[in-house]
Amino acid sequence: MNSDTQLQPASFGQKVVKWPTQLRDYVDELRAEMRRVTWPSWTQVRATTSVVIVAVFMFAAYFFVVDAIVTKIITRILK
Repeated sequence: MNSDTQLQPASFGQKVVKWPTQLRDYVDELRAEMRRVTWPSWTQVRATTSVVIVAVFMFAAYFFVVDAIVTKIITRILK
């Protein structure tokens, strides 16, 4: 290969000139992708939100109990 066929890094000016085209392509692809999105119904959103809230409180209670037990064990060891 000679040096003429190797890719040269694009100059700042070349990047600036390509920017509007790249932005338009990005927006077009974004719109096409958003048309394919299946949005959940309001009932599904409420149900999954409820599951998440309940799970968070259950994990909090679990970690509270485990923390209390570990704290008591470490306190007894150190005394």
